[in-house]
Amino acid sequence: MKFKLIYPKWAKLDNQTEFHLPPHGPVVFAATLPDYVDVEFIDENLQTIDFDDDVDFVGISMMLTVQVKRGWEIADIYRRKGVKVIFGGIATMLHAEETMEHSDAVFLGEAEGRMEQILDDFRHNRLQACYDFIDDRPDIAMIGPARRDILDRQLYNYKGVQMVDLVHASRGCRFNCYPCAVSYLGGREFRPRPIDKAVEEMAGIDNNRLFIVDNSLAQDTQWEKDLFREMIPLKKHWCSHPIEDTSEVLDLAAQAGAWYVYQAVFDTSDYIKERIKRYHDHGIGVEGTILLGLDDHTEDFIKRLVDFLLEIELDLAEFTVLTPFPHTKAYADLSRENRILTHDWNKYGADKVVYQPKHMSPQRLQELLDYAWKTFYQEESQSIKMARLFKEVVMKEMAENTFQPRDRSLSNLSFGKSVDK
Repeated sequence: MKFKLIYPKWAKLDNQTEFHLPPHGPVVFAATLPDYVDVEFIDENLQTIDFDDDVDFVGISMMLTVQVKRGWEIADIYRRKGVKVIFGGIATMLHAEETMEHSDAVFLGEAEGRMEQILDDFRHNRLQACYDFIDDRPDIAMIGPARRDILDRQLYNYKGVQMVDLVHASRGCRFNCYPCAVSYLGGREFRPRPIDKAVEEMAGIDNNRLFIVDNSLAQDTQWEKDLFREMIPLKKHWCSHPIEDTSEVLDLAAQAGAWYVYQAVFDTSDYIKERIKRYHDHGIGVEGTILLGLDDHTEDFIKRLVDFLLEIELDLAEFTVLTPFPHTKAYADLSRENRILTHDWNKYGADKVVYQPKHMSPQRLQELLDYAWKTFYQEESQSIKMARLFKEVVMKEMAENTFQPRDRSLSNLSFGKSVDK
């Protein structure tokens, strides 16, 4: 069976540096397919879809809300040709009802142990419109190594610079943050993979640089410490979402190769200032993730926050505006208050104001988002700051004799204008 797996393109964030990471969802999904399935993967952000290619079945994997309208367009083309289409991925789960209008089947949930049934339904012409496994999650131990062999690796080098490979060590999240849909997508229970299996997968990735994409590593202290201890011999360098803020955990993370973290900066408190300092004291860089437009954000607060970010010497910062994605607290609240201005999903990239802020006009919040980007990077561009992070990791790799000579020169890091993360 020839199965074409497509990752739709989308417009990247304004103001951000552009590079492309190998997508995680499709390669994890591909690992759940039986051996008799011949998978061709197309990342439409970097490749062109051949709609005339002979194919038995098409899968469309959508991670982001800004992918859904393009995903529907792709499906409509194939279905007009008589080719059946199944959708999956995070954005499919967030937009299931609309997506069903453009599909032969939608898959909701985690795919391990499920695909034999669905492919049998396909072969016998009895596909169901919806396979809903959101609340019926597989044993976490079933997760095997992702199928990175389906990727064209050369596409994910930016001007000769090796980007990170994505991997996960857990699913689910015990937190339930206001703008986040993870509690709906993966459940409120933290579900760690067996550490030996997660570390074995990391060891098998032919790249010294990883992005551990777990929602947060700071969910179970003992698990976190055990994971980092087992990662030390790998001599990998990695970025992740937050790490627990204790000296023991941070020290183990540094020994395990922590390169930098994505850390939410939500106020101008001494707690945040000291937390960033502790990361830096352990040799761990910080990319601040800055969400603007919450109901307690005034114009004055946003300007003070940007000044604070410069004061605490973040290595990088990424600014977004509150975006009410379906199945979040933000969506429920703003819908109830009739404050959502549009459901044009192409505008839900977290860089467009799609709701009525409490203390200002949508236009003014949009202007303040642009102000934040320009002010933070006024003295030193994002490409220079990013090049410094890559230089640091290359120097560490050279000291450890783990440097892989794929990076022709860090001077190649004259990036464009948006990022694919």
